[in-house]
Amino acid sequence: MSDKINASRFAGFAGLYENVRPSVPEKACQILMDYLGKKPETVIDLGCGTGLSTMVWQDKAACVIGVEPSGDMLSAAKAKQTDMVSFIKAFSDNIPLPDRTADIIVCSQSFHWMEPTATLAEINRLLKPGGVFATIDCDWPPVCDWKAEKAYSELIAKVNRIENEIPSIKRSFQRWDKNKHLENIKTSGYFRYSREITLFHEEKGDASRLTGIALSQGGLQTILKTQPDLIEKDWKRFMDAITAIYQNREFSMGFCYRMRIGIK
Repeated sequence: MSDKINASRFAGFAGLYENVRPSVPEKACQILMDYLGKKPETVIDLGCGTGLSTMVWQDKAACVIGVEPSGDMLSAAKAKQTDMVSFIKAFSDNIPLPDRTADIIVCSQSFHWMEPTATLAEINRLLKPGGVFATIDCDWPPVCDWKAEKAYSELIAKVNRIENEIPSIKRSFQRWDKNKHLENIKTSGYFRYSREITLFHEEKGDASRLTGIALSQGGLQTILKTQPDLIEKDWKRFMDAITAIYQNREFSMGFCYRMRIGIK
């Protein structure tokens, strides 16, 4: 399946990803538990990466399982294992767990890397009746200084152009439109109710964290690894701009989330 090529896209920068990406807001977890109507016995975090999105559930469920196909990301995640939290290597369409395992399944910043039809079929198999599925996606860039946001957006626009124009890079990944997540959930036929919820979450940051968030994007990583000459000047321009704006100052970063929910 075409999404299998995506596992290698996030190789080699698990530590960076872990240190700069925002955590899942507590409010998102609470909403999902409220929809479930009870404390979940088992939560599956599908496409869990380094486990950053998994560990927010460790005190909210009896069993939490992170699922990740990337070996680098999984190694970082497994360092966090506890009696209640475990991690397995698998793709989203073939997860070695029994039917009706989970009360809640979440895809945090990950569903757009999964082929939706096969993934939703597997999610349906794994969810208990009345279970809750949610995709949780953060809008980039974070809310900060408008000049910093503009510099970030210009850099990522250049990344997107390169991805579309260079055949070898274009063939190296498959991404599905986040804006179609809710439609895919609705049209799957697996869920009695679905909707989108928006959330806002703040964390502290500095120039290093903001540039790190940009660097944690798989597209920029791929270009820097394979054809750096195409992006190095733009990357330096971005880093210089962010340093000039913030110097050594700490500031608040605002993260806008879109959560698409399906109730089985």
